[in-house]
Amino acid sequence: MPTENTKPTRPVADDEIDLLALAKTFWTGRKTVVLSILVFGMLGLLIAIFSSKEYVATTVMVPSGNNGASKLGSLGGLGGLAMMAGIDINAGSGSDLSPVVYPQILSSLPFQLELMKTQLNFSELNKPVTFYDYYTKIKKPNPILKYTIGLPGVIIKAIKGDDKKALTGDGNKLIELTADQRDVRKILSELLSLDVNPKEGVLTLSAKMPEALAAAQLGQRAQELMQQYIIEFKIQKAQANLDFIQQRYDETAKNFDAAQQRLASFRDRNRNISLATVKTEEERLTSQYNLIYGTYTELAKQLEQAKIQVKQDTPVFTVIEPISVPTKKSKPNRPVILLIFIFLGGVAGVGVVFGKKYLSGIRQQWTEA
Repeated sequence: MPTENTKPTRPVADDEIDLLALAKTFWTGRKTVVLSILVFGMLGLLIAIFSSKEYVATTVMVPSGNNGASKLGSLGGLGGLAMMAGIDINAGSGSDLSPVVYPQILSSLPFQLELMKTQLNFSELNKPVTFYDYYTKIKKPNPILKYTIGLPGVIIKAIKGDDKKALTGDGNKLIELTADQRDVRKILSELLSLDVNPKEGVLTLSAKMPEALAAAQLGQRAQELMQQYIIEFKIQKAQANLDFIQQRYDETAKNFDAAQQRLASFRDRNRNISLATVKTEEERLTSQYNLIYGTYTELAKQLEQAKIQVKQDTPVFTVIEPISVPTKKSKPNRPVILLIFIFLGGVAGVGVVFGKKYLSGIRQQWTEA
């Protein structure tokens, strides 16, 4: 009896993947995958359509300044007097502020509170409004995005409630923000960014807004405020030195005028008198006058030097690319959003199909056991 040469099938090992079984499982659940893609695609289409437009205004600048040693030199006898007043005369040079710290200025509370007052123009409004008023009274969140992506935030805010505390930031009082101010500050942090290149010393400031003109206005105001904050920090020591010398100069100028008047009046009254007491008094007044005059002259020189030092320490911002009104929107990129959601739908659908298969296998093993 002839024997048949049958080739035994090789059993699939536990650690090997049965591609044919995977393909069969996928084909069986293809409707689920297609349905998932359609659902996610519709969601992505709605988000792409109703997403707010975004325009970006950018400026590139290079800050430069003299941070070398102070050229004022020692003020001689004024040094001790300045130290008693708590001011270091020889520390007239500008403070060294690393460019890496510049983004911290943009995120600081005083800076952001001041920037919230920026007047912005919008096409839908007849008059300019502040950044704060726009995002608290006019700009409403998209309901689709609010109750889909932003739903967790809505729930958390509902649980915490609304804080109606007022802002108290005058003088030395502590600053206490309301819930609206905290929300607007968070929005501002997301819309404003500063990229620092420490090696090249280049600052790139970007401002994002729903409209092109508003983005340019916000970026322009942020640039001005940032320059102001940096300049104030850089020259604070030199400015303190200048203020101290100015006060001493004003006081000495009054004393000099008084000593000059006393000496002139004494000489007028005793023009033809040759008494020894008169000569002694004249010499005393002359010595007093010369002493005050010497101090007055020295302070006048130091005052001019202090003014020059303030100018030297004041950084100059070279604007390579000024703020301009953007002509094209940066967001939303609707095709990309739609493709991302379609991809997520496919991944979710495949996950559901193979998840069901895996759970079915576990359930069968549980039943057999």
